Amino acid sequence: MANQWIPSALAQPIGANNRIRVGIIGLGIKGAQHLQTILTLPDVQVVALCDVDPQRLAKAKASLEDQGGAVFGTTDLRKVLERRDVDAVIIATATHWHALATVWACEAGKDVYVEKPVGRTIAEGRVVIDAARRYNRMVQTGTQLRSDSELDEITEYIRSGKLGKIQWIQGVSYKLRTPLARRPLWYPDWLDYDLYCGPSPMTPLERNKLHYDWHWQWRTGNGDLVNMGVHAIDKIRRFLGDDAMPNRVMSVGGRYVINDVTDLPNTQLTVMDFAGVPVFYENRNLPTQPGSRSADQFRGQRIGIIVQCEHGYYGGLEGGSIYDNEGNRILRKGGSVDPVTAHLVNFFDSVRSQRQSDLNAPPEVGHYSAMFGHFGNLSYRVGQRASAQHVDEVLGSVSEAGNALERMRNHLRLHAVDLAANPMMLGPWLELDCAQDVICGLEGGSDADLERARNLIQEVDRPGFVTPALS
Repeated sequence: MANQWIPSALAQPIGANNRIRVGIIGLGIKGAQHLQTILTLPDVQVVALCDVDPQRLAKAKASLEDQGGAVFGTTDLRKVLERRDVDAVIIATATHWHALATVWACEAGKDVYVEKPVGRTIAEGRVVIDAARRYNRMVQTGTQLRSDSELDEITEYIRSGKLGKIQWIQGVSYKLRTPLARRPLWYPDWLDYDLYCGPSPMTPLERNKLHYDWHWQWRTGNGDLVNMGVHAIDKIRRFLGDDAMPNRVMSVGGRYVINDVTDLPNTQLTVMDFAGVPVFYENRNLPTQPGSRSADQFRGQRIGIIVQCEHGYYGGLEGGSIYDNEGNRILRKGGSVDPVTAHLVNFFDSVRSQRQSDLNAPPEVGHYSAMFGHFGNLSYRVGQRASAQHVDEVLGSVSEAGNALERMRNHLRLHAVDLAANPMMLGPWLELDCAQDVICGLEGGSDADLERARNLIQEVDRPGFVTPALS
């Protein structure tokens, strides 16, 4: 879609004492949180609000104006990008809009804070990187743990070798999710549904709820492997080094117990091979057992990571603790830094300086931290039902994989899942060149599977909402 943007009056580098005028695009849970945080920051003014849902927009606009601030409101993000009094935008829309909104904003001369993941597909993430470079804009991605200074000491402790070599890493997201209730096909009649769908297919809804549940359908979301996993994987990359990339990725799992309208797994184990260091990410949405209202935990973590080294391990996400192998705590950090606020402050400081090096999470960080989860989903999506024996054979060469897999199977047994009658979906190993966003080959699948996995790297946008290839 061609847009003739007029850059804002402050599209060029601005002085350190200048006020930054902000537009917030997307006023759901995260957007509303950012709005309230920004109102506490000096020399930052919210001048525009946007949400495709007029009900959300009206609520946020009234809340802001009750606090004494007149603000422009619109349901069309393009009207925010047209404004000369908007210097930077916060993009907190549904995932399927992240990349295109960022490209348009960069083209319009705005600096951008975009929530994770930077793109719904791998190709969209690359386009965000290209847009930031082509238009010389400051783009911060919403991996806010990059601004948690307390993690620096933990990272240094592990990378220093004081605990010996890293043996394996396990990330977990054990988070209960409400089933997506089914209803007859329908369209929401209180908003512009064409604009809501944007780059994604404009098909009628079958789920009961419009907002947030888009996470659990492939055309608009990526499930918890990317939704929650991006933070864990981003942190894992800090421990291994940001240049470290997996040479292969696979995923196994399924959707069990719950019969609803989503097509994503609610029990999934993804394995990433970082040149001999196995990294596992497991997402579960079922409770510990039928009737329970609590989720599982692994070494005290429900949402976090475990880094097992030769002489001890780390457990946590925001902050966390380091233990020796007898369970004695060596170091504990966390609680004194609000990473969400710190990340926004870093973004606005970078807008003032106009130095790319000042950004804690430039688009390259967001792209790679999401990409490894995207590849896991691609493996799952081209997978086939497989016997337990076959799954064991495929993962048999990966240290600690058997233990991770058995924990997941035990969880399903507590829910009376018969894996012989309802086998897991086993995705093939994708052999990767992550630096080029390329699947080089596929182990354990057909040529058709390889072609389909490659096609899923870049899906087809709708006419009128095409995310352009800029490189």
